[in-house]
Amino acid sequence: MRAVTWQGKRTVRVETVPDPVIQERTDAIVRVTSTGLCDFDLRLYERHDTLAPFVEPGEILGHEAIGIVEETGSEVPDLKPGDRVVVPFHIACGHCWICSAGLPAQCRTTHDPDHDTGAALFGHGERYGSVPGAQAEYLRVPQAQFGPIRVPEGPPDDRFIYLSDVLPSAWQAVQYADIPPAGTVAVLGLGPLGDMACRIALQRGAAHAIGVDVVPERLARARKRGVEVFDPGDYESQDELIAAIGTHTFGRGPDAVIDAVGTEAHDGLLGRLARAQQVPGSAPPQGRAARRTATTGADRPAALHLAIALVRRGGTISLGGDYGGTADPLPLMTLSDKHVQLRTGRTNVHRWSDDIMSFLADDDPLGLDDFATHHLPLEQAPHAYDIFDRGADGAVKILMRP
Repeated sequence: MRAVTWQGKRTVRVETVPDPVIQERTDAIVRVTSTGLCDFDLRLYERHDTLAPFVEPGEILGHEAIGIVEETGSEVPDLKPGDRVVVPFHIACGHCWICSAGLPAQCRTTHDPDHDTGAALFGHGERYGSVPGAQAEYLRVPQAQFGPIRVPEGPPDDRFIYLSDVLPSAWQAVQYADIPPAGTVAVLGLGPLGDMACRIALQRGAAHAIGVDVVPERLARARKRGVEVFDPGDYESQDELIAAIGTHTFGRGPDAVIDAVGTEAHDGLLGRLARAQQVPGSAPPQGRAARRTATTGADRPAALHLAIALVRRGGTISLGGDYGGTADPLPLMTLSDKHVQLRTGRTNVHRWSDDIMSFLADDDPLGLDDFATHHLPLEQAPHAYDIFDRGADGAVKILMRP
């Protein structure tokens, strides 16, 4: 089959690799009909410090997929060949204690004890189980007795594929933000996650959504959906930006802030505010130093620091973006003094999927059918990564067809 493989910093290649086969009785093989390109993929593409040591040349990338079941193992009773399914990005058993507690992203059956991480993930390298990713013609799905979500025939892939990651991640970010009735939420980063979080927040009753980004196309998309947008590049300092947003929140600041940035793939998303957090000339560590990032690596937490400064006293910060470092300094005195609640965690797809289904009706209240800016053949993956990484050609969300 053909698949997108990681080859080094800013280098991916579409190669012919062996077709996946059933290895365990709980496996399924899915023929992928659409696969997404995500901000997390860019962190591997850019070889971010905290991730570079855990991915090797030739590994298959990607973790967003919808497709058709081709084959199942003997212990997958509820799926059959021909079923249309979305594959959640994490791999969970559904029956261990922590899965039963509604936290399948922390599954103790699939986690890697050597790295002490949560559930295994598709296309995330050694740190999360070295499971081949979804940017391929076929995908082996472990723990298929629990993972895949059946969806109806008829509507286009675009209606359902975001159940794999973007929709539940945005839903959880909004849920954790605990926006009060008729309250205000600010979303930092208007990529796929942040854009969708704004849409969900407004659909669920937020009176006002504020979006912060520097990419004109992202700002324009959000503005069309009723979001008040701010470009940090228009302000001389973070204090000026905060003051400007304060004029839209009765001078208090937003009730909740969603950090949809996480650690940045590069220094572009929050512009000069992010660059102030970085060390000039820094490069990913190599050798033993690279491995030490598993326990001492630092992120680029400009968005989180902005969230702490921006949120009103007594408000909530929800971390929707991914962070990979373990040695990040936080202004704990400020968090405590402002009485800020902070919630985070990898997305528990199955916990939210039933709630989300009601938003996938034909009236398409979240605008899913045209959420993707680009549909490209899988063979054009190097081009897709390039334009997504550079924000070129209006690329906000890219789906690829094998």
